Amino acid sequence: MAKKKSKKYLEAAKQVDKNKSYTAEEALKLVKDIDFANFDATVEAAFNLNVDTKQADQQLRGAMVLPNGTGKDQRVIVFAKGPKAQEAKDAGADVVGDDDLVQRIQDGWLDFDVAIATPDMMAQVGRLGRVLGPKGLMPNPKTGTVTMDVKKAVTDAKSGQVTYRTDRDGNVHVPVGKVSFDVDALVGNFEAIYEVIAKARPAAVKGTYIKHLSVASTFGPSVTIDINSL
Repeated sequence: MAKKKSKKYLEAAKQVDKNKSYTAEEALKLVKDIDFANFDATVEAAFNLNVDTKQADQQLRGAMVLPNGTGKDQRVIVFAKGPKAQEAKDAGADVVGDDDLVQRIQDGWLDFDVAIATPDMMAQVGRLGRVLGPKGLMPNPKTGTVTMDVKKAVTDAKSGQVTYRTDRDGNVHVPVGKVSFDVDALVGNFEAIYEVIAKARPAAVKGTYIKHLSVASTFGPSVTIDINSL
């Protein structure tokens, strides 16, 4: 049974022309104008791609740093030992540890947004797969969170890095920023995301690659973007 939409949502939706595709600037301005959340909501882009996610070479996964940041203060933890642990602390990681940090998470602590690990720690960190995997927090080489360059990984995470991946239906959802951002900052972030997704087009894809593209705030209605305007 479909969830009933709130009165505020329905009022906001009336302001979106469902028969129109907007430019990125128009769409993001409209998303800001019709947002009704009582907090600084996240603006998200949703790509529907013509990919077969059953094929490994057609699955998108990666990370990028938004030019204008995410508007969120990321709590970053690092699994590392010795000099790499010190490197993580110097780079501004919130919590750094090795076996003790693994145990802390096994005991139920999850007060962080990004987890980074050096490759030599992955045997221990792997035990956390059932806990971190479903929450999208498991360190992964494809997103730059399993690395010996701990300084860069922490700096990127702290300065506006977002991750992206296709779901089983070929959709990719990526944060663009916050409703409080000005339109130019949102457009700059959106265009950077679009460029990364467009360049990641798998070689096996024939015909149209991006089938549909829209933006929306956390609780707000989606606004379709005219792909040809990009």
